Amino acid sequence: MIRLEHLNLVVKDIQISLAFYQAAFPEWIIRDGGESEWYGKPRNWIHFGDNNLYLTLNDNGEQDARKLTGHQVGIAHFAFEVGDVEGLTHRLQNAGFKPRIRGPEHPFRQNIYFLDPDGNEVEFVQYFSDLTEQRNLNI
Repeated sequence: MIRLEHLNLVVKDIQISLAFYQAAFPEWIIRDGGESEWYGKPRNWIHFGDNNLYLTLNDNGEQDARKLTGHQVGIAHFAFEVGDVEGLTHRLQNAGFKPRIRGPEHPFRQNIYFLDPDGNEVEFVQYFSDLTEQRNLNI
């Protein structure tokens, strides 16, 4: 078995980032939190998620995220499969976040991209088929 357990994100402000992810995933909870030091710099951290997946948010981030239109090494985006992409979109918009890109019309999936408060591009995708070949179909 292989599955992603968590993403560890360095953010500028935990509360601002948490507002984005709480709007996206209202059923998730803060599982733990505390203070630590990372190579000589103090930081606060929280684990936000459920029993299977969580985000670690660590504060005191210093620089902007990688340029999305550039070619720097690093994560271009990460994605979450969700059961209701329209509901999620409405929750994020009601919390003040605007969609960055809507995916193209597709019979077996719907996806949308948002930027989190630190400039990470986050994709949310809903599938309408359990068949991999249909999910991955290029149209």
